[in-house]
Amino acid sequence: MEVLHEDNGKKGSFFIRVNDEKQAEMTYTWAGTERIIIDHTEVNDALRGKSAGKQMLMKTVEFAREKGIKIIPLCPFAKSVFQKVPEIRDVL
Repeated sequence: MEVLHEDNGKKGSFFIRVNDEKQAEMTYTWAGTERIIIDHTEVNDALRGKSAGKQMLMKTVEFAREKGIKIIPLCPFAKSVFQKVPEIRDVL
């Protein structure tokens, strides 16, 4: 399962395609130049239970670390993963 990334400088997303269709997506909005706000996560039934959401969040954390930015998790899913996984809280 490969997590892909799109960013237009204002908004972006990490997503998973299966047979050329987005089956999972985590969207974010830039808040200035040093923060992104994760605002939504959606995983289609075909990928439920396969850690698709967590894989997208981990790619988002990797992106934040590479860019030296912080994440504001407004999405309930992202917020819950940050609460459960202390090793990724450095980007909060």
